[in-house]
Amino acid sequence: MPLLKSSPYQNPKWLFNGHLQTIVPSIFRKINLLPFERERITTKDGDFIDLDWLRSGSEKLVIISHGLEGNSRRPYMVGMAHQFFKNNFDVLNWNFRGCSEEMNKKLIFYHSGATYDLKEVIDHASSGYKEVFLIGFSLGGNLTLKYLGETDQINLKIKSATAISVPLHLESSCEKISSRENIIYARRFLKTLKEKITQKSLVFPNQLSPDKLRKIKTLKDFDDLYTGPIHGFDDAHDYYEKNSSLYFIEKIKVPTLILNAQNDPFLSPKCYPVNIGHSSTHLWMEFPKYGGHVGFSPRSRNEVYWSEKRAFEFITSDH
Repeated sequence: MPLLKSSPYQNPKWLFNGHLQTIVPSIFRKINLLPFERERITTKDGDFIDLDWLRSGSEKLVIISHGLEGNSRRPYMVGMAHQFFKNNFDVLNWNFRGCSEEMNKKLIFYHSGATYDLKEVIDHASSGYKEVFLIGFSLGGNLTLKYLGETDQINLKIKSATAISVPLHLESSCEKISSRENIIYARRFLKTLKEKITQKSLVFPNQLSPDKLRKIKTLKDFDDLYTGPIHGFDDAHDYYEKNSSLYFIEKIKVPTLILNAQNDPFLSPKCYPVNIGHSSTHLWMEFPKYGGHVGFSPRSRNEVYWSEKRAFEFITSDH
């Protein structure tokens, strides 16, 4: 399938680098909240996941997954939901464990490869629909791609998918985001992640100690001491190697678009796997020169965000 070497996306001139293209839409984008309906489902292990629905009686459903420390109501999630809902799709924005303003019940929370939760959400939500489509942002993009590529037994209603700003190779991307020029992002994520560990340690004092939080300076430190061991991995390296979607995408069997901006401050060079793009029969890879991380702001306020426009074009195309 085509590796799209050029992209029609043009960034606003005043957002002249990847940092501005990342930060400005994240902080300043204003969007009207949609009439979501909250549903809580119980997972097989007795935990819960909160789902936010937009329903109009469509036979087509889009399931959207958010990024690290995001949630279903982030502007990028609501913007994408609006793009599809206004075009006669039902939409499900789901919250990862511990991301819906209430801490989940189990010791585990969420991570980049927790496809067991995505599978439960898809299997629950797909009932009554003829066609299902997946969209994932950042960590949610990695989760989506890993789910599609790790088994031939994916839900048969899934017709296509789009993954945006995806850290396909987790370890090198974690090192990139923890570099000096990107430390502002890492510190923002670490603040809320550490808060979650502190909360969980009060519920699971014999299994989780907050004492090691003082040692943490980078996201890799956090994954080494908490994310990895909590979720059954030896350490951060083991966690990254077993969950990087880069190692699963060649097995994907449904049309899938990977949309990564070349100036994304979160992504390492390994997140632009040109060779796989040339050889795959089911992957479309589009690497615009600009866009930042989960950015892709339009040049005019009246325009749709380009990532939303592109995802809609891809999902509604004949491929």
